[in-house]
Amino acid sequence: MEQVLRGVVAIDGPSGTGKSTVARRLALRLGAAYLDTGAMYRSVTLAALRAGVDVYDAAAVAALLPGLSLQVGVDPRHPTVRLAGEDVGAEIRGPAVTIAVSPVSAVPAVRADLVARQRRVIDEAINGPTAEVGGIVVEGRDIGTVVAPDAGLKVYLTAAAPIRARRRTDQDSAAGRQSTVDATLADVRRRDRYDSSRAASPLRRAPDAVELDTTELDVDGVLARLHALIAERGMVVPAVSLLP
Repeated sequence: MEQVLRGVVAIDGPSGTGKSTVARRLALRLGAAYLDTGAMYRSVTLAALRAGVDVYDAAAVAALLPGLSLQVGVDPRHPTVRLAGEDVGAEIRGPAVTIAVSPVSAVPAVRADLVARQRRVIDEAINGPTAEVGGIVVEGRDIGTVVAPDAGLKVYLTAAAPIRARRRTDQDSAAGRQSTVDATLADVRRRDRYDSSRAASPLRRAPDAVELDTTELDVDGVLARLHALIAERGMVVPAVSLLP
């Protein structure tokens, strides 16, 4: 019998651990909504670059927030992110945004603004009038610690840095973006240092999160582990139980 997710699954971890791939596929498998919070930080970064703002000037970056028009779609079959009505899903994955996203993400005002938006998206997916299931998979770097500390399941994904760099490079190549493993490894390590040391919502594992090393696991292996953890916590229900 088909099963669907009830509640919030929070998936955190550094770049290249497979968060986006497994979170989206998990949401698809369990009929849940899906939220990529990293895309939101990338969108603010793109807005700053387009406005000619110095991404290291926290006050200037924060000044963009009141007029920021940002919409995210939570359908895992076709997740979207729109900036002022424009689909920027491809542009926010480019090298310019990738280089600049860490300092923008470290701005306390940016984190406060986006955390509030993310919580509204989660609440709408769980409790809103259009919520068909009441389940959402959320991935990022501070979901279990800040955004959704009451999530029914918190998972912290890890993997060896060289493996993460290889995965990122393969993803870039598949998307038509040029990169090398060495350059990507340097970027992975740079982002790890930046994200782990920032004052606002640093990258860290929640005390009650399950740590899952994906170095030796393929996507199906990670999904199997996640599904087992969700089932153990009673967060899946038969789809038929949702019928009126």
